[in-house]
Amino acid sequence: MDKYVIKKVKERRQELGLSQADLSYELNVSIGFIGQVESPNYPAHYNLRHLNEIAKILKCSLYDLLPKNPL
Repeated sequence: MDKYVIKKVKERRQELGLSQADLSYELNVSIGFIGQVESPNYPAHYNLRHLNEIAKILKCSLYDLLPKNPL
């Protein structure tokens, strides 16, 4: 499920023309954190607090970032 959510966040971020740096600034985390989350080489992922804030930043519903059915 983490990979699905990460992919959705990245897609939405790119649709809005936001860089990893832009998202990290708005989310109040390091640029490196966003890079690690989006890279399959690191175990980093977003927590529920992150996802709630990301939905606000990306101007979408939290449900837009989650799968409609269990994976």
